[in-house]
Amino acid sequence: MVRPDYENGSIVNLMAAILQGLGSHSNQHAALNTVDAACFTRARNIVLLVIDGLGYNYFTRNAPHGRMHEFLRGKLTTVFPSTTATAITTFMTGLAPQQHGLTGWFTYFQELQSIVTVLPAIPRFGSITDHEKITVSDLYEHVPVFDLLDAETYIVSPRNIAYSDYSLGHRGKAVITPYDSLTDCFAATSDIITTDVHKKYIYTYWPQFDGMAHEKGVGSVDVADHFREIDAAFGRFIRDIQGTDTLVIATADHGMVDSGPEQCIELEHHPELRDMLSMPLSGERRMAYCYVEADRRKDFIRYLDANLADQLTVYPSKRLLDQHYYGLGPAHPQLHRRIGDFALAMNGNYTIMDTLAGERHFYHIGTHGGLSEDEMLVPLIVVEV
Repeated sequence: MVRPDYENGSIVNLMAAILQGLGSHSNQHAALNTVDAACFTRARNIVLLVIDGLGYNYFTRNAPHGRMHEFLRGKLTTVFPSTTATAITTFMTGLAPQQHGLTGWFTYFQELQSIVTVLPAIPRFGSITDHEKITVSDLYEHVPVFDLLDAETYIVSPRNIAYSDYSLGHRGKAVITPYDSLTDCFAATSDIITTDVHKKYIYTYWPQFDGMAHEKGVGSVDVADHFREIDAAFGRFIRDIQGTDTLVIATADHGMVDSGPEQCIELEHHPELRDMLSMPLSGERRMAYCYVEADRRKDFIRYLDANLADQLTVYPSKRLLDQHYYGLGPAHPQLHRRIGDFALAMNGNYTIMDTLAGERHFYHIGTHGGLSEDEMLVPLIVVEV
């Protein structure tokens, strides 16, 4: 297992370096020292490119001679759990999960009495029904990083999510630029770089590696081909912006592992276990939070030890808080309520899921959220042009 390194080796520390380098005084975390602070002073443009799902181990196995590998500075840990909803919120706010309080794709909000799919803001379970609207203010209380920087700020994002509630809730003063393809993504970023001479911070997000890995498997030929496309497009992008005084930092929100249906634990096959829960699973398929009936907690542990000890490791959720898996410093006031009584960390490539009435039953091949090296480590690529 790989724990997040919030001292000086995580994406949280990278964001702290960006905040510090662009004049913010609100930073709560140590700045990553792998990137020289002077880089931010020298650069007229700072680009943070986030390639969703691109783990460090995958990167080093598949790009030993690629353009991106020429500029590899090292590796970082992502946050915990290793998932988009949690890590992208760190990129959008500069905060660790300890502070921003989003603990997985499915997060329980006691204040709403509902488990919510946080990125699309769709209720999964609880007092809020599908016919009621969840507003951004119901879910997010943090200040977007774009409002904290002494620079013009931009978000380059796929058109289908560029103006989603999540994006709008985190844009702050940033100008949103939507795109339709990989070529458009880098072209849009290049256009912003060359628009004027003002200091600029550009957050560019590419999600298709993650999406393809979910569907095809991160070990698939299709994903390998797509990664080569990204690498080639990155090389052209660096060539095109030569001489623009730009600092490009490329990284990811998490890595991936492959898992098949035969490695999925389905709660419908464990009715005794399911009946001990006071609400459905939340969190991730690789890191699930369990809210257990108070008088069944010993039974819960006994059942897991007797039936699923090879497939998962169970943690009291408070232990994860105490051991700083979610970050350092003061915690979000609802954090302890959003991680259940126990957390199930999946061993090997196992996953766990439940399916509620009305939900589509499906498997992802590529998955993430756990504590393996493949999921927790992401590359740090740094280019000055």
